[in-house]
Amino acid sequence: MSVAEPFAQHLDAVAAAHAAGRITDHSAATIRTWLTAPRYGEFAAEVARLVELARTDPAGWKQLDDVFWTVIPFGTGGRRGLMFPVGSNAINDRTIGESAQGLADYVRSVSGPGGEPSCAIAYDTRHRSEHFARLCTEVLLAAGFRVHFLRGHRSTPELSFAVRHTGASCGIMVTASHNPPSDNAVKVYWAGGVQVLPPHDKGIIERVMAVDTVHREPFDAGVAAGRVRFVEEEIDAAFLAAELRQASPGPRDVSILYTPLHGVGATAVVPVLHGAGFTRLRVFAPHERPDGDFPNVPGHVANPENPQVLSGPIAEAALAGDDLVLASDPDCDRLGAAAPHAAGGAWEPFTGNQLGALLADHVLATRTARGLRRPTDTVITTLVTTGLVRRVAEGHGAAVVDDLQVGFKWIGREIDRIGPERFVFGCEESHGYQGGTHVRDKDAAAAALFMAELAAVEKAAGRSIHQRLEELFVTHGCHLERQVSITLPGAAGMDRMRQIMATLRATPPRALGGLEVVRIRDHGTLTTVRPGGQARPFAGHPGDLVIFDLAGLPDAGTERDGRFPPLGNAVAARPSGTEPKIKLYLFAVAPPGPKDALAATRRSLEARLDALERDLRSLAGV
Repeated sequence: MSVAEPFAQHLDAVAAAHAAGRITDHSAATIRTWLTAPRYGEFAAEVARLVELARTDPAGWKQLDDVFWTVIPFGTGGRRGLMFPVGSNAINDRTIGESAQGLADYVRSVSGPGGEPSCAIAYDTRHRSEHFARLCTEVLLAAGFRVHFLRGHRSTPELSFAVRHTGASCGIMVTASHNPPSDNAVKVYWAGGVQVLPPHDKGIIERVMAVDTVHREPFDAGVAAGRVRFVEEEIDAAFLAAELRQASPGPRDVSILYTPLHGVGATAVVPVLHGAGFTRLRVFAPHERPDGDFPNVPGHVANPENPQVLSGPIAEAALAGDDLVLASDPDCDRLGAAAPHAAGGAWEPFTGNQLGALLADHVLATRTARGLRRPTDTVITTLVTTGLVRRVAEGHGAAVVDDLQVGFKWIGREIDRIGPERFVFGCEESHGYQGGTHVRDKDAAAAALFMAELAAVEKAAGRSIHQRLEELFVTHGCHLERQVSITLPGAAGMDRMRQIMATLRATPPRALGGLEVVRIRDHGTLTTVRPGGQARPFAGHPGDLVIFDLAGLPDAGTERDGRFPPLGNAVAARPSGTEPKIKLYLFAVAPPGPKDALAATRRSLEARLDALERDLRSLAGV
């Protein structure tokens, strides 16, 4: 009997659905492979069951098409997507197994013969996260690895720390960060605790895509043989000690309400704040229980970038007279925060850019107060993070690196490039912050510590954090930002996305939001051009990103020694690498001015952002 014969009727049904246009070419071919190829033998019965259901309910073909129409990409940081028991375009035992197998094969290929590579593994509170962590462990055991395994939910920054602390060859964090409950993922780290970077990212991707057989060795056998070592107690203590070394002396009289948004944050933020002396700390009860469904969170999407997720905690904090609300995402690498404008006054969340500027200012100010300032102190951020960070840092006499592509892994790499002894703070606009060099990733626990210190300092001085932000605006200029995501659905979405980016490059706008375009920076080609001028190269980091610098500030067109001015009035456009989506970053800036004019300035800049968004949507045809 051939392998195909047990599923002959299912193969016929797939062929008929394909002929009727219910599934794509790729889906039809891949479903046939999962039904017949020996390497997919453990999944064939489930595929057959779903095909059988689709024969009686045509909606089932849509579901099968969704999970088989492509191969879920292994991006430069890992694999993320919808969980479904089968399918090449879903997170399941096969795609996770392929990811671990490809990583193991690549590490083996670059480490050479002999030796025993190792991997640190942790997981968050999402559905099946522990299962996938154990699965990855079994694949690595079969490949000859030792595994440093953290039992129980742990944060992503603690996994980065564990890779460094154990001297592991690589690391795996099972988490989909702030994605919906339906999703899961693996984030892959290289030795040193940074998410995988060139050339290792491409090397791992090639190995993952080439996997035929996923080899496994039983988890319990690895434990019995001493090749799986449970390290959570050791790592927890060392990680907490390293976090507390980032603390600065000062007032601690501040009342904090914290929400982990049903994630792992209570394992990191709570012990760090308590250890640093912030005893007036409560956890928001409706979000306290670890739960991959993220109940009681608006839309069940636990992303602190969305101000709505803070609405419940803010309401409770306002009634209780608290000073600060903090929120971490499910894997505790991003931090959101809100505070009242004045004691007993209205509450407002901070944007990721505002938090970055406030925390950079706080870290640098405390270093100066403690006599730790050095001329080499450096703040690191990305190309789409507010220019206020550079203006604040330079105001403290610190150096700034702000020409990095989007993604905290580039900040991690830059720390090692300049030398960890020079690094003092890193941030990106999407609520990611890092202080200290014990990790190489964004860290909500350290950010929470800095934010609590800042709140206590400002309270002791009789000010609010919002008033401190206004002081930064008065001194360095008012900076407002907005992010717009344009999703282009349907099969033609990716093509439309590429077309929009090509049009922006080929026929760039002469003005946006009523402001003249004074310079275009194309990081895809690493060339810059002024309207009517010739393109010329510049030194930078390549990536699919275009920045339109706009008039309106004295230094808008100024470039000195090959370095661009701080990001002012500008628009940046960046396509997603895996989705039919374009992200637009809008920046509106006014020069320093008197405090009594700040409210009017902010209204003017909000109107400018509205105009920029209208023009960009018109250009994109949405």
